[in-house]
Amino acid sequence: MRIGILGTGTLAEALGRGWSQAGHELVIGGRSRAKAGALAERLGETARAATPREAVTGCDAVLLAVLWPGVEAILSSAGAGEGALAGKPVIDPTNAVEHGVGVLLPEQGAAAERIAVHAPGAHVVKAFHLFAADQWAHRPADGGHDGPAPTAPTVAICGDDATALRITGQLIRDVGGIPAVLGPLSRARQLEEVAGFVIGLAFAGFDPASAIPHVPTGTVSG
Repeated sequence: MRIGILGTGTLAEALGRGWSQAGHELVIGGRSRAKAGALAERLGETARAATPREAVTGCDAVLLAVLWPGVEAILSSAGAGEGALAGKPVIDPTNAVEHGVGVLLPEQGAAAERIAVHAPGAHVVKAFHLFAADQWAHRPADGGHDGPAPTAPTVAICGDDATALRITGQLIRDVGGIPAVLGPLSRARQLEEVAGFVIGLAFAGFDPASAIPHVPTGTVSG
């Protein structure tokens, strides 16, 4: 696939490296053409730098890998309001939270749904927002760890378009994750609240994993 990546930070690089190693073509677009060029050079021959609008043109999927305050600006630069993302899977890993607290912003609705408003016709999928970028720095086949292979992380996702969910699921597998579809995009707020919960506990000095009970698959009843 050809993947347009909007952003040049650590998540863009980690996922981009995994997707490049999986054989995908990457087009990097950021607010800084110099940073986009530097990232493309680090990712190798399958990656190139472009403007945000060029990055999303002719691609099979788009990763929106910018901090929440920069979302509207990068979408505008990509021509989202003019329909440049219409019909495309747009993967949203953003965390719109108050730093160090985990309280979600905006207070009403989901960030993913706000993105869908700013990108009319796009097939937004919430994904990749719960794990730090270094989780995706090495695909399992890379041998980038000692000892037995780690358990593959489950990546909860939600979205309204079946094809976009399928494509996102494949891209999750390509970096060593397991996709788990939670439901339509209306469930995005729930996924984002989980991120706020995890961030809040982590900043308070607690291990978020210790606050979640282990429930064997198939044992939950209504």
